Amino acid sequence: MSEPNEVPARDVYEYALLRVVPRVERGEQFNAGVVVYCRARSFVAARTHLDEAKLRALDPAADVAGVRAALRAVEGVCAGGAAAGQAARDDAGRRFRWLIAPRSAVVQPGPVHTGLTADPEAEVERLVELLVR
Repeated sequence: MSEPNEVPARDVYEYALLRVVPRVERGEQFNAGVVVYCRARSFVAARTHLDEAKLRALDPAADVAGVRAALRAVEGVCAGGAAAGQAARDDAGRRFRWLIAPRSAVVQPGPVHTGLTADPEAEVERLVELLVR
């Protein structure tokens, strides 16, 4: 049994924002999701939120359905379901590293940041509310 004033154990986690860059040549972007990885707990998860108004403001001809599908695919890779393909068989760390690899697509990962958390799942929700919505 823990002491009433005992602080829960906290583990290091890493996260990267998912950015939508509708026209890569212009470099304009906005946050549309977050990917969180906690090695100590073999945890990886993503939450996304696409602001269609921002997307259309930056590119009126943007493929909204395509961007939404790309964001859902990131969530699927994190979940490790059958739709994730080969990545579903990888451990949480390999999936995170694959997702944060630089790419020149419309959905791009940002730099990796770190922190401490007692609850990685709650951290995903906190970060998406703070940095995306």
